[in-house]
Amino acid sequence: MRRVVTTTPATTRRPGSSNTDSSVVSTLARLYPFLKPAVPRLIAGMLCALAASLCALAIPQVLEWAVNEPLLGSVESGETSGMWLAVALVAGLGILEAGLIAARRHLILVPGTKVEARLRMSLFTHLQDLPVAFHDQWPGGQLLSRSMSDLSMLRRFLSFGVVMLVVNASTIMVGGVLMVQLGGPLGAVYLFGALPVIYLSYRFSRKFRHISRLSQDQAGDLATTVEESVHGIRVLKAFGRGREAYRSFSAQADELRGTEMRKARAMSAFSFAITSIPEVVIGGCVIGGLWLYSQDQITVGALVAFFATAAVINGPVEQLGELMAMSLTAKTAVDRYFEVKDAPNVVQDPQEAVEVIEPKGEITFDQARFHFADAPLVEPVPGRPGQPTEAARAEVLAGVNLQVRAGETMALVGLTGSGKTTMAALVPRLYDLTGGALRIDGVDVREMSRAHLRTMVSIAFEDATLFSASVRENVLLGAPEGQDTEADLDRAMMIAQADFARNLPHGVDTVIGEEGLSLSGGQRQRLALARAVAARPSVLVLDDPLSALDVTTEEIVTEHLRAELAETTVLIVAHRPSTVALADRVAVLRNGQIDAVGTHSDLLATEAHYRFVITTLEADEAYERERGQ
Repeated sequence: MRRVVTTTPATTRRPGSSNTDSSVVSTLARLYPFLKPAVPRLIAGMLCALAASLCALAIPQVLEWAVNEPLLGSVESGETSGMWLAVALVAGLGILEAGLIAARRHLILVPGTKVEARLRMSLFTHLQDLPVAFHDQWPGGQLLSRSMSDLSMLRRFLSFGVVMLVVNASTIMVGGVLMVQLGGPLGAVYLFGALPVIYLSYRFSRKFRHISRLSQDQAGDLATTVEESVHGIRVLKAFGRGREAYRSFSAQADELRGTEMRKARAMSAFSFAITSIPEVVIGGCVIGGLWLYSQDQITVGALVAFFATAAVINGPVEQLGELMAMSLTAKTAVDRYFEVKDAPNVVQDPQEAVEVIEPKGEITFDQARFHFADAPLVEPVPGRPGQPTEAARAEVLAGVNLQVRAGETMALVGLTGSGKTTMAALVPRLYDLTGGALRIDGVDVREMSRAHLRTMVSIAFEDATLFSASVRENVLLGAPEGQDTEADLDRAMMIAQADFARNLPHGVDTVIGEEGLSLSGGQRQRLALARAVAARPSVLVLDDPLSALDVTTEEIVTEHLRAELAETTVLIVAHRPSTVALADRVAVLRNGQIDAVGTHSDLLATEAHYRFVITTLEADEAYERERGQ
């Protein structure tokens, strides 16, 4: 039976849509959907910061009046009341400025962390939704650096950089107008000094954005190296290759250090320029101001206010380099973030999904073809059905036809590289076919939603992956909701012969280490198999999940699988003759196609290639047994 349900298709994004040459504003504008809930508080915080800056600029204006009126007047009349009023005004403005700065921090810091959390959760959700092909190509360290360090830096920019850019720009503009009003030609001279600063800022932005991108990419590569070294620590120690790993890491770290030094030199040169140019201009203004005063063209109060205003805006001018560097680094972080977010999901749900009611588990491969996206181009073979006329990708599966009956255990055998693991991964749509069809109970898997399909299909891999959680949580990871989880746990551990977990320090509530490396290979495989069984699937796909078990334990596990999962269809990638012999039927995969299907005994009697494959498996098994002894 089938049922059609409407689903929302995953959004297809254009690959490579992140443009490193786009403007900072257009790049950061892509963050607006994440920023929208925080915009009111960000604007309020920005207004507080702007008001604080205006308070700072108002103080020199009070000083002009204080010098020209109360101060000079008290010298002549001895009256000091005006001076106390000036002191009160300056103190009041200072207190108000401090209060506004505190309000700005209170308003902005919390929204910034929430924006960071939304960005990180959105990226993680997208990573979970992307197909396996994406994760095959992207190093883990690059994804880690984008989701952690890049987003942390972006939060600092949103909480501080954006606000200070707007406030500092406003402060410089308002301050410039006031300086022209106070000093006349002195203000014009000061503003003229901004021209080289603008030119240097343009040159700096062009150079720094490329260095910043290189630095962040190299940091991601370094994180990948650390991740690989930690995960492969047993191999490095076993082969005594710690020194070689250190040299490789040291070379990458030195390369990153060199890039960071280039960043620092570019930043220091720019900071030196934008700091020294205004100071030199101020020095010239001092000389010009004294001359204007000697000519009675400016008052003492105006001169004091002019230089006090210059002192106020010098801070924002000197911060320009730091804020520009932060802006460009934030732009790079956004580019890197959206490189992942823009990655298209080629394994999508249909708009109208079909649900199989009361699934039986019959699997049908109908002229199934598959090639990897980066497979090399090959010339077409004339006359092959379904082969395109132009050059095509080298195929792993080249027209597979196979039917696995409901409730049947089918062993899939073949030489290394024949495509067995690829066939297994196609059933739960970890990859999508590039031609033909794959049906479960007569329904193409591409017509089902991935969530529904993966409630029907469960898979256990040879490379057992466990999580840093309890044994119970690992085994019940895919268990159906609303069922007796304890019963599922007991049943799954019995079938997989994983009762050893009950003897751990805290039993099934024992938290196992990262990837379960504190357990043996066979123990990890049995827990991974228990996890697949606990999901109560209609179709169980086993990609050689018992390779680390001895033959006796494997036979016990297989017998339990046959007895307890009699109504479950099992497709097993077999690398042992003992596993093959226990299957109902065997399919032989050769050159991307099914070469023969039959019982183990029939194929031994009739198929020379099958006898060669079994002989190879027996030799491999004997070698593994000798090495284990």
